[in-house]
Amino acid sequence: MSAFKKNIKKQRVAAYCQVSTDRDDQANSLESQKRYFTQYIESNPLWELSEIYVDEGITGTSTRKRAAFNRMIADAQNHCFELIVTKEISRFACNTLDSIFYTRKLKELGIGVIFLNDGVNTLVPDAELRLTILFSIAHEESRKTSERVKWGQKRRMEQGVVFGRDLLGYDVQGGKLLINESAAEIVRSALQLDEKNHAAKKMRRGCCAWRKSGRNYWSFT
Repeated sequence: MSAFKKNIKKQRVAAYCQVSTDRDDQANSLESQKRYFTQYIESNPLWELSEIYVDEGITGTSTRKRAAFNRMIADAQNHCFELIVTKEISRFACNTLDSIFYTRKLKELGIGVIFLNDGVNTLVPDAELRLTILFSIAHEESRKTSERVKWGQKRRMEQGVVFGRDLLGYDVQGGKLLINESAAEIVRSALQLDEKNHAAKKMRRGCCAWRKSGRNYWSFT
């Protein structure tokens, strides 16, 4: 019997995890997910862990920005595994069209996706109908979440909180604009040139040269 078990070829199984923010509590949650999937896959004597694909700090309804997800699909095409397990539909792909497209594509490759919380295995005949309904619900939830986030950001902006990247002459830290003294000299030089009626085009060239080179002084090119 032991010799028979040794001759059984184990199914290579991958796992996919995704968390939408990079906060410490979410990072801990991600570690828990990775630990759970490792134990879940290794507990099945007919499975062996291929890889756990992880996307961190990703939001939105598209798979285009999910580097780990896209690498997983590429590995699937190279037949690196035969099965994918993931927590739930909303973590796999919140866009309904993407979800159906990729589950179909994987099925054509002979690779199933098991959504643990939803109780769905894409290799089961009626799975696509169930997925279409569940994916639609997940997409609507994602859309509502996105709208709530945007609404919250708008309210905070009205209260003076700054979102986005650093500006020339300012750094964005903790939702506030702080003067960057080295870069501020560039802004002051530009204003002085404007007062002296220098061409705006020349000022723009100087600012662009400074931003691209990372210089801490005014430069004309």
